[in-house]
Amino acid sequence: MKHIGILAHSAEGAALCYLTAAHEGARHMGEHMHPEITMSTVAMGEAMALWEADDYAAIRGIFMRSAKQLAAANADFFVLPDNTAHLALEAPGPDFPIPALHIADVVAAEAKAKGFQKIGVLGTKWTMEGPVYKNALARAGLDRVIPGVADRAFINETIFTELCSGVFSDATRDRYVRIIGDLKAEGCDAVALVCTEIPILIPPEQSPLPTLDSTRLLARAAVEVAVGKAPMPTWRGGPIA
Repeated sequence: MKHIGILAHSAEGAALCYLTAAHEGARHMGEHMHPEITMSTVAMGEAMALWEADDYAAIRGIFMRSAKQLAAANADFFVLPDNTAHLALEAPGPDFPIPALHIADVVAAEAKAKGFQKIGVLGTKWTMEGPVYKNALARAGLDRVIPGVADRAFINETIFTELCSGVFSDATRDRYVRIIGDLKAEGCDAVALVCTEIPILIPPEQSPLPTLDSTRLLARAAVEVAVGKAPMPTWRGGPIA
């Protein structure tokens, strides 16, 4: 049995990842059972100015602190349930002390396994506009579509002013549903909810498209590794070819 490390950035997303892993563990191992899980959390506020400055090297340094704590706790590998944060994980730098599952590759693998071809992507501005999902979906042979400029700005703002603080309003939900409907009209056959809080706002039954819930998919993938149903990851950060 492998020991899962959760490197937390956003509290809401990390908490959902932890709970999903615990529940998934019971499905594999029996009632009230799950793999050992350790979480390390540095407050997201320490990194916000660095994100605005695109200082991925400094953010990577924050994550390295947490990764070392997880390694010291004898975690075998870690997950980081924050999609935007993978920009910093992919930045050049020293290897992390233990390997990590890459959230975007987990999502892309699920999309491909389900036969989806054209994926709408909802997340922070860094996730929607940046290379993490563009590249991961391309590696899987899938197409990516992002919302228009005004909708991207709305999504990014509400993630930080509402969702990361546990605020999930009907008005915001309605606009997200409309945005997903627009992606469907553009030919998308699934939508990747790749801010770890968006799946809390948009449950599958309210989405006009099938959803790819990055948080829960990552947690389930971690448990499959821990119980020996999937191989250990080997990636220790840095650029992916």
